[in-house]
Amino acid sequence: MTEEMAKKRIEVEIFGQRYPLKSEAPEEYVKEVARLVDETMKRVAERMGPVPSVQIAVMAALYIADEYIKNEREIEEIRKRLKEKVERLEKFLKEEGIN
Repeated sequence: MTEEMAKKRIEVEIFGQRYPLKSEAPEEYVKEVARLVDETMKRVAERMGPVPSVQIAVMAALYIADEYIKNEREIEEIRKRLKEKVERLEKFLKEEGIN
């Protein structure tokens, strides 16, 4: 099966526009992603008032990117703390002669 054949066609609506997408991801996931973009654009539009949809899309993209970067940094901090705890535990076990 070729890569193109594995992709499913999924239609989503974002900010009043319908978009035909092709994706290997499950349909529900693609729709969840589209729903996040749609809801973010609607919130941005409420705050910005009557501006071109491209400006709304850019502001929504910035908001989503900001959340993504914050989450990535938080995950990295959690990984760092977890690694430190594992290292302390390994050191303790080694000192106690527990393998």
